[in-house]
Amino acid sequence: MALPFCYRFGMSKQIAVRLPDDLVDFVDEIVDSGTERSRAAVVTRALEHERRRNLAERDSRILARTGPDPELAGLAEYAAGASLDLA
Repeated sequence: MALPFCYRFGMSKQIAVRLPDDLVDFVDEIVDSGTERSRAAVVTRALEHERRRNLAERDSRILARTGPDPELAGLAEYAAGASLDLA
């Protein structure tokens, strides 16, 4: 018995979210342009981006509190020059 594609990577939950008209219009423009396949995909991408931003902010606070780790200096130099397109 084959599993439906949507279950192969874990189940998802459906939620209802109220957004201002201008944000819905913006989301629809993204979908209409073909950049994303659905409103849900746009919202998912935005939330994943926000989650990464929050983690980076947390890491920055830890680094500010503890100071740099000499063992990670090379990685930090590489990351400073890396592209910020995390899509």
